[in-house]
Amino acid sequence: MRNSGILLPVASLPSKYGIGCFDKSAYEFVDRLAQAGQTYWQILPMGPTGFGDSPYQSFSTFAGNPYFISLDELVKKGYLQTQECEEAAQGTDERRVQYGVLYEKRFALLRRAFGRSGIEADTAFNAFVQANSSWLPDYALFMAIKDSRNGQSYLEWEEGIRLRRPEAMVSYKNKLMDDVYFYEFLQYEFYSQWKALKSYANKKGVRIIGDIPIYVALDSADTWSHPELFQFDPEGRPVGVAGCPPDAFSETGQLWGNPLYHWPVHRDSGYAWWTARIQNCYEWYDMVRIDHFRGFDEYYAIPYGDRTAEHGSWEPGPGMDLFRTLREELGELPIIAEDLGFLTDSVRQMLKDSGFPGMKVLQFAFDSREDSDYLPYHYDRNSVVYTGTHDNSTTYSCWDEMAKEDRAVAVRYMNSSRFASKKRLTWNLICLAMGSVSDLCVIPMQDYLCLPNTARTNAPSTLGNNWQWRMDRNAFSDSLCERIRKITKLYGRLGQE
Repeated sequence: MRNSGILLPVASLPSKYGIGCFDKSAYEFVDRLAQAGQTYWQILPMGPTGFGDSPYQSFSTFAGNPYFISLDELVKKGYLQTQECEEAAQGTDERRVQYGVLYEKRFALLRRAFGRSGIEADTAFNAFVQANSSWLPDYALFMAIKDSRNGQSYLEWEEGIRLRRPEAMVSYKNKLMDDVYFYEFLQYEFYSQWKALKSYANKKGVRIIGDIPIYVALDSADTWSHPELFQFDPEGRPVGVAGCPPDAFSETGQLWGNPLYHWPVHRDSGYAWWTARIQNCYEWYDMVRIDHFRGFDEYYAIPYGDRTAEHGSWEPGPGMDLFRTLREELGELPIIAEDLGFLTDSVRQMLKDSGFPGMKVLQFAFDSREDSDYLPYHYDRNSVVYTGTHDNSTTYSCWDEMAKEDRAVAVRYMNSSRFASKKRLTWNLICLAMGSVSDLCVIPMQDYLCLPNTARTNAPSTLGNNWQWRMDRNAFSDSLCERIRKITKLYGRLGQE
């Protein structure tokens, strides 16, 4: 049962045209994972992103990001020419995702591919649309309307279409029919290409760990098409939004702004929307990490319109009732619970009752003032250990950020030298994770590469430089694969079932 894997977002793959995607580089990464003895590839949410480019703020919980569609595959189908792809990628960077350039050029290129595809007459495409009729038409129309209004939030649309009045829906469907087909085409290509890549990975002995945010974005097809599932007023506007209360890290708390679920409606429907959402996840992934697991026990509700999170209140969530229902409907679910941060006794009990493994992050382990729950001697086997997550500094840089006393604790705990280099300390921490009792160990790719914070994936509560890092094309070398495989074997994680 001891296994290990690597965390690397799809966008961070070294693909040719400005962002990681489902092309040759993705298949080569899977080959490298297998070569290095890894049995899991953990990724971030794959939904279409909007302002800020965060994968945790998606226009749909069911749709995939069109940027991940392999342009080379569209060339093979005759929908595009290589020269067109190269021209559209001008201005992009091999080491950073340039979202502004992609937004300006990639959709125009994809529209060209759609225009040449003749996809409307394709039987496989039409079968896909029919199979996904519970969400795809609404999503495609939502995106088509947004495009026609220069990306305007649906909360600012005129009342008829904002509230989905029948006459307005018919009018927009007729007016934007070609654009609706375009967005359905993108999802068909995304789903088809991802299905092929996942199948390849599974045949290589590599399983995919996906990631889903607990909440949906306020400006999303989910909220527009199903307002009854959220805490909205009769005009379709939020009553409360999500966030975190003030604490030692933030005097005014964190105002995330996501709409809150109207849990009684979900419960009365037998959690039908959640069942569909999780079922879709297991078509994409082999295991799912659910972000902000605490929110199912209690969630922090902030009045809509407040500029800070200071005046929110804790409200009860669905608790184990949701997970019991999901288990009844879908069977045993391989889920990782993101249980980081301050946990109440009731959250700990919910985690225990669920049987889901929680997360252990070694960067949080070393505190000179008190004993930490993240020190490995506290772990049980039913857990997933990380050196750091996508929200952490790279381990290489974290040594500089640690208080002198905390770093001394880390050095003593790892039986290392206080004169050891940051690279040596980084590998020591990787070995500490690998040697722990946790059934699963996941290491961010940046840590294996011993990269500084210029390679950091995300710095929470900041805008501008997040979700951009890309791995160098030759970074995952044969020698690195060999080194990873040796420590994987040494610590008994070489793919045992």
